[in-house]
Amino acid sequence: MSTSPPVGPSNPRIKSALRLRERKERDASGLTLVDGARELRRALEAGAEVVEAFVCETLLAGEDARVALDALGAGDVPTTTTTEAGLAKLAFGDRAEGLVAVVRAPSLGLTDLRLSVDPLILVIESVEKPGNIGAVLRSADGAGVDAVIAASPRTDLANPNVVRASAGTFFTVPMAAAASQEVLAWLRDRRIRVLAARVEGGSAYTDADLTGPLAIVVGAESEGLTDTWIGPEIEAIHLPMLGIADSLNVSVSAAVLAYEARRQRGGHTTGAD
Repeated sequence: MSTSPPVGPSNPRIKSALRLRERKERDASGLTLVDGARELRRALEAGAEVVEAFVCETLLAGEDARVALDALGAGDVPTTTTTEAGLAKLAFGDRAEGLVAVVRAPSLGLTDLRLSVDPLILVIESVEKPGNIGAVLRSADGAGVDAVIAASPRTDLANPNVVRASAGTFFTVPMAAAASQEVLAWLRDRRIRVLAARVEGGSAYTDADLTGPLAIVVGAESEGLTDTWIGPEIEAIHLPMLGIADSLNVSVSAAVLAYEARRQRGGHTTGAD
């Protein structure tokens, strides 16, 4: 770690990193911000490329912070010591934990995905809120989903709030993003069966066969799925709604369906190709 005096909010390096809050800067650089000790530890353990780190020693606490800081030192990652005000400028919300890093985002190309023999894939269409995307990634991680694909996304997956909401699973769950038609064509080419969750869907999700190579498609709560996901080879399913609400939050729907699929598959993951 640098022995220079801690820097404040006006430091040029902090100002440069702050530009990654803008999507155009993330898209141009392929970088994003990781805020939080747990998230950074998981990024490092997943082998993510950490380009630069900012550390406020007075805010550091806990095992995650210690492990992450040790890993940064072992990897000779350029590290800037900040004041609390300097770190607060970079951090999100009120959960400043003394560590923020600039990290290279994972590849999001469909062709880069590596699937298991009987893949289970979650497709989320036109989801806009970073918190929902992050929550889907956490559920996918927990249920052993092979990949999460954002179809025609309305925010970039590398949004720092997605990383934060995912609790670091952003770096462990394989992801891709593409237009809905491109995603459907990719699934068809690989003979992956498609189930689309719709409010007006046919069978209840518990009656559907969720085994074998499968993609489960869910849409934003406000609009549902587009007509891309209507066709003779696409099975519509629904989650019964027994109260006055007609749908669940997309991240909740994804979690319910992913865990039902995992239950039907025997509760264990399959081997990779």
